[in-house]
Amino acid sequence: MQSPESCFTPFNQTLDDIALPQRFTFPFYYEPHPLCLLAAKELQQHLATQELWQHNFGLNGDPEMVIGKMFGVLVVENADGEIGYLSAFSGKLANQNLLPGFVPPVFDMLAQDSFFHQGQLVINDINDRLEQLEANPAIAELTLALSGELAAENEAIELYRQEMIAGRKSRKAQRAEAANLLNEADFSTLQEKLSRESVRDKNRLRDLKFYWQERVNLIRQQLAVLTDEIGQLKDKRKVLSAQLQQKLFQQYRFLNKDGAEKNLADMFSDTAYQTPPAGAGECAAPKLLQYCFKWQMKPVAMAEFWWGQSPKSEIRKHKNFYGACLGKCQPILGHMLEGIEMDENPLLNNPAVDKAIDILFQDDDMLVINKPADLLSVPGKSITDSVYSRMKQLFPAATGPLIVHRLDMSTSGLMVIALNKRAHKNLQKQFIERSVKKRYQALLQGELAQGELQQDSGTITLPLRTDFDDRPRQLVCQQYGKPAETFWEVKERGNNRTKVYLYPKTGRTHQLRVHCAHPLGLNLPILGDDLYGDKGERLHLHAQLLELQHPRSKQVMSFSAEAQF
Repeated sequence: MQSPESCFTPFNQTLDDIALPQRFTFPFYYEPHPLCLLAAKELQQHLATQELWQHNFGLNGDPEMVIGKMFGVLVVENADGEIGYLSAFSGKLANQNLLPGFVPPVFDMLAQDSFFHQGQLVINDINDRLEQLEANPAIAELTLALSGELAAENEAIELYRQEMIAGRKSRKAQRAEAANLLNEADFSTLQEKLSRESVRDKNRLRDLKFYWQERVNLIRQQLAVLTDEIGQLKDKRKVLSAQLQQKLFQQYRFLNKDGAEKNLADMFSDTAYQTPPAGAGECAAPKLLQYCFKWQMKPVAMAEFWWGQSPKSEIRKHKNFYGACLGKCQPILGHMLEGIEMDENPLLNNPAVDKAIDILFQDDDMLVINKPADLLSVPGKSITDSVYSRMKQLFPAATGPLIVHRLDMSTSGLMVIALNKRAHKNLQKQFIERSVKKRYQALLQGELAQGELQQDSGTITLPLRTDFDDRPRQLVCQQYGKPAETFWEVKERGNNRTKVYLYPKTGRTHQLRVHCAHPLGLNLPILGDDLYGDKGERLHLHAQLLELQHPRSKQVMSFSAEAQF
């Protein structure tokens, strides 16, 4: 039986020198509070030394079944006024939901007596039956035979259609010739003969189609005898799965500080997809808060860190802290943290409010500007200040969309702006056709050793797609990602940093940042990258060179602006 003390961990040292935060952590973007750093350090020490369970985090060189994991710590004040912390992991750990010292899941799907377990057994039985039915060799034989009959039918009908076309041409030629040679009676007789031939050909086509339809339908009937049960079982499985999933959503009931409960189905009903994504409610943050509120504790501060090897698709660094994921956790935490005073969302502040845009070139058709870091290219949901809004204000007579291409908010450097529709169409076409030459300068967080890659230049081709559960983060995805290609070359090494030139052939979101940080890329994040590396004063990525054709004169123009790092 659980108790408040079973998961509450007192700190191993005195906290006299650490002041409590005035407000709770904004969970999606934060700097860990010193208490969270201390709690995380103690938990990490436990993870590195415990022997109660086994899980391959990929830290000992074992390549098999590596699963890194997100952990969370929630600093709390218990009913006795004591400050300690709770610990949690996302999903399962060591194939278990319940482990000593960690808070339990909001709902334990793995419990043997749970409705989910029983429902899953029924679905598993259906899957076993489907596997047996689908393994029947007669299905493959009949499917192949059906494919052969359909191909033969198409060939036979098409061959006869060609004969009909040839007959139609022959009859047309006969009519044209007879019109000048035969009298009216003989011409009428010929017409009747040719008409009968036309009707005969159509009847033969009808009979041919009927013949092949009978052959094809016979095989389809034989196949249906074997596949109808498969279709019925799949329909039944789909219905049972949907019912089980909906019931599961309703079992995930989350508390807030006032004791109000809300389930997953209700919390996601107003979101874009209306249905909770896979794994919703299993992240560390909701688990921690649920336990905290269940036992009437007061939340003080929270942080989540990654432990282990990075997944193949994501970029996660061992021991790095990360914000809660937006797709899965935002609706849940919105309810759970209702009424709790939190730190301000730093993403709502405009860090570029006092930063100016330098105009490097200007004529009647276009501008080339040097965008400062932290300024949006186009207005965002919360911040309207952007290159677009400033250009609109500076050039009120300009027509068209103005923005031809974009730079990430955090990236500084060269952008071309079109001042009229004609120039915009021409410049945009150059970008689409990839005739524009671009060079970026980046400072990597670490020294790129020559021995690692055996070269000072190369090409990275890691396909990218959006992480729909944690926008705007991007994933490397071989199956669904869009092609992305970057040529790189080392400019300078030293002081545990590497300066590189980056030449993107494609323009995917965060392409350069991911290609630098991913283990299959350069395996070094760009300095100051708050998404794929470590936060810093700025992202050290700069669009340094831009070469394009003037939209009116067609003259090739080259522009450069050195990075301020």
